Amino acid sequence: MKLTVDAPVLKPDAVPFEVERIREDFPILLQKVHGKPLVYLDNAASTQKPQVVIDTMTRFYSEYYSNVHRGVHQLSQLSTEAHEAVREKVRQLLNARSQREIIFVRGCTEGINLVAQTYGRKHLQAGDEILISAMEHHSNIVPWQMICEEKKAHLRVAPINDAGEIIVEEYEKLLSERTRLVALVHLSNALGTINPVRELIELAHRRGIPVLVDGAQAIPHLSVDVQELDCDFYVFSAHKLFGPTGVGVLYGKEALLDAMPPYQGGGDMIRSVSFEKTDYNVLPYKFEAGTPDIAGAIGLGAAIDYVQEIGLETISAYEHDLLTYATEAIQQVPGVRLVGTAAQKASVLSFVLAGVHPHDIGTILDRDGIAIRVGHHCAQPVMKRFGVPATARASFAFYNTRAEVDTLVAGLHKVQEMFN
Repeated sequence: MKLTVDAPVLKPDAVPFEVERIREDFPILLQKVHGKPLVYLDNAASTQKPQVVIDTMTRFYSEYYSNVHRGVHQLSQLSTEAHEAVREKVRQLLNARSQREIIFVRGCTEGINLVAQTYGRKHLQAGDEILISAMEHHSNIVPWQMICEEKKAHLRVAPINDAGEIIVEEYEKLLSERTRLVALVHLSNALGTINPVRELIELAHRRGIPVLVDGAQAIPHLSVDVQELDCDFYVFSAHKLFGPTGVGVLYGKEALLDAMPPYQGGGDMIRSVSFEKTDYNVLPYKFEAGTPDIAGAIGLGAAIDYVQEIGLETISAYEHDLLTYATEAIQQVPGVRLVGTAAQKASVLSFVLAGVHPHDIGTILDRDGIAIRVGHHCAQPVMKRFGVPATARASFAFYNTRAEVDTLVAGLHKVQEMFN
């Protein structure tokens, strides 16, 4: 079977993508592992960082570090200006209407939990429903299970087909007068499926149902316009976007965020405090209690600048070509079965190899310097749907090459020979 992967392609007159020059920006890619050149194919778990991100965070700590928002001295003002400038960069990246719609969180997971514990707690009642899909990451399952259990509500699951695509007709049937929120992944970390989120959002909105989109995997590979999608919430993590760990973003429509209660209490999310009453701060600070990850946000800003300088359309086209090449190459290995063959997909190749446990695949490949992810990928229901305990997953970024794909395939042939 030949997998079709639809995505933008480079125009004939486009400037060639200089991947070898790009790789020079990522110092970790120059090292060796077990004496072999590192082939890093674990980008769906976390991406590597360009030198500019590392330098930007170092410069913050060494030249103008201070806490933000409350200081009148110069360092605090410089730190605050740099931190808030990133909020504008994120607004532009997502094409949000206002900086008030951009909330800094610890990552995609915290963003989903924030919505579950604020919007969900306020609007859910006994017998109500939350609708997700069968391809969700645990972070877009467990928070909804927790709030449903607390409120005696029900979690509904839209099924997927054998290719790993949401069955839209079944999804639409599950939308009902009891559905209070839909929460869907944009790009599956376990399958690589790109969901038709615009269509799914429209179907929900016809019934007045808000939609949260988990964009953790999509944000480094696709152009995201939250106004065009018309999603009500969108979440992503910096570390998937070549930025640091420990920081992420929740986008929410201003009217929804304004009506939601605070998620946590503490400094900076208040306007005034007395023992009798606390008045909360305005958006976005109402949801940003305590000292934020200032360095992380500034690093995210540098990562956004770096990615936008290359161009997401250019990145998408290059990665499409690489995924197509890898898909065809890996299917030449005897015993390989792909898990996730959607017509629209990006960045991810999940597979099993007959007679070999994925952990053995990963261990053997590691000895050749090849880093892939093996296991259930925090998507155990997906594994159950496809009847496997785990998969091996190679996931790509714009700094990966066809030569690295060839190294992966050669490694899999070695694994196959060892076990058969």
